[in-house]
Amino acid sequence: MIIIVSVLILLGCLILGLCVPAAFGVSFTTVALMDGQKLSTLIPTGFNKINTIVLLAIPLFVLSGGIIERGKLGKALTDFVQIFVGRINGGLGIVVVVASAVFGAISGSAAATLSCIGSIMYPKLEEAHYDKGFAASLIANASPLGLLIPPSCIQIMYAWVTGQSVLACFLATIVPGIILAILLCVINVYECSHNKDYVEFNKQRLEDAMKEEQLPISIRFRNAVPALLMPVIVLGGIYGGVMTPTEAAAVAVIYSIPIGFFVYKGLTVRGLLDALRDSGVTAAVVMLMMFMVMILSRLYVLLNLPNKMVEVMLGISSNKNVILLLVNIFMVIIGMLMDDNSGTLLCGPILLPVVMAVGVSPVQFAAILGVNLGMGTITPPAAPLLYLGSRTAKVPVKDMLVPSLKIICFAWIPTLILTTYFPDLSLFLPRLFGFNV
Repeated sequence: MIIIVSVLILLGCLILGLCVPAAFGVSFTTVALMDGQKLSTLIPTGFNKINTIVLLAIPLFVLSGGIIERGKLGKALTDFVQIFVGRINGGLGIVVVVASAVFGAISGSAAATLSCIGSIMYPKLEEAHYDKGFAASLIANASPLGLLIPPSCIQIMYAWVTGQSVLACFLATIVPGIILAILLCVINVYECSHNKDYVEFNKQRLEDAMKEEQLPISIRFRNAVPALLMPVIVLGGIYGGVMTPTEAAAVAVIYSIPIGFFVYKGLTVRGLLDALRDSGVTAAVVMLMMFMVMILSRLYVLLNLPNKMVEVMLGISSNKNVILLLVNIFMVIIGMLMDDNSGTLLCGPILLPVVMAVGVSPVQFAAILGVNLGMGTITPPAAPLLYLGSRTAKVPVKDMLVPSLKIICFAWIPTLILTTYFPDLSLFLPRLFGFNV
């Protein structure tokens, strides 16, 4: 009964628009009072949980993303990708997807990816006569690739809260991320081929306009090299065992500052200060949210919620596929109501015992959770990236809903199904790197 009341209060607060940390705070306070728990013994639990150097990687990656966004590295990346796909049918949309994946591998932030790539590419998509609603939706739906292509902040959180290897969780999301990127490209090409305005414009003027505006291939390639070296250094350091994710995040910051100042000359002192301020605010919000969620999670453990979830779901069915379907439905609902960070902290410790009871690896579950919560960021009612995409492209959200629904049905859901029911897709790379999963 206490658990049901707690969940209802949490969902009610979120639906009413209360900020996420406050909603968790109201929920855990209610549970503590109803169960006779002392807040004085619970609060130190929250502090102890967040007192770890692993979590330092999150604000550092946020800071590197902010510096990259202001330092014009995104422009170099998009120009480089256009060398290969810019001239084919739907090429600009493919540039959006590929550039979002590469930028996500640098910054680890979906919001930074959307802001940077969206501001660069949306005017080009509009000029090429893309449907405005579809163009904005494509940018919004491609930006969560930053949550799947490592380094991913939510995977750092998941690994921390469930006791898994950060590197194994990073590796688990790569193949699902690639599958999603391919499906997004396919949908983009299909939509372009059925857009009469785009087809007509592409035949008559697009190639000439692109020739006039684009730099020579050799110059674009040379300009992109410093930006492309960044994911090589960061990811190579992590996968090669040279650096921990936290150290790699620090290296990303150190590398991006001189590149932004002296190579691309887009970063200014004011921009750097703004990035420092934004990363500080983000870190404070994330840490406060973690503090609240950890206390609530501790209460749920004391109330034996994980085991009760296992009993309830196994009581409905003992079939592994049915259990995974129920888990996915639960996470989709959570993803629709709260941001990906909160969803990770809530779903990780609660649902992991459920999936492990039916033989699912915790590392595979990292990929399942990543796809679910990535989809949640563009699924109403919360849909933070959908609204951010609307502001970035200056397109009404209502014009983005139908295109986004198509992308969810034909890209996100197939990726989720493949990730859930074909474990080798997410476990192949961790096993290749020697993890016993």
